[in-house]
Amino acid sequence: MILNNMLAGKKVILASKSPRRQQLLQELGIPFTVYSKEVDERFPATLKRQDAALYLAKKKSDAFGESVGPDQLIITADTIVCLGEHILNKPENYDDACRMLRMLSGNKHEVITGVCIRTSDKQICFHEMTEVYFKKLSDEEIAYYLKMYQPYDKAGAYGVQEWIGLMGLERINGSYHNVMGLPVQALYQKLTEIISD
Repeated sequence: MILNNMLAGKKVILASKSPRRQQLLQELGIPFTVYSKEVDERFPATLKRQDAALYLAKKKSDAFGESVGPDQLIITADTIVCLGEHILNKPENYDDACRMLRMLSGNKHEVITGVCIRTSDKQICFHEMTEVYFKKLSDEEIAYYLKMYQPYDKAGAYGVQEWIGLMGLERINGSYHNVMGLPVQALYQKLTEIISD
């Protein structure tokens, strides 16, 4: 059975202001509304990389507490960019974004997205990891990208669907959509499982 039919009668809420996540869920054909709660996006420094992404996704999910209705389904997600053991969050300013992109230039990094699906009586949390390889970026290319796209709301200071991804992405291992911020294939499967149970 197609998930879209299985979700009939359910009110799907995407708890994310991210235009990329909204676009991907829309393209999956799932009707949803956007409603997010403000949460502190800090996490314990001792957490492993995939655990940090899951911790933040679960924190966003837990913010809904007992308020999830019997016909509601909440989706929360958080994406982090990792270079080795370094976690690159959203840049604080231009200089911080420059620093991050210089670190990613010519290197492999990982993008990890943690996702939680919550109903009134169940919660499924999972993560997806994608390896991303960037070409060597010149300072001029980095400056141009930051000036034209101002990616200060993005982990690792870049959006793969933007100019920098078109000209700088050499290859990826794993889900491209995960790098955009939502592993939609895995999400589709997990939604099917939570509805079927």
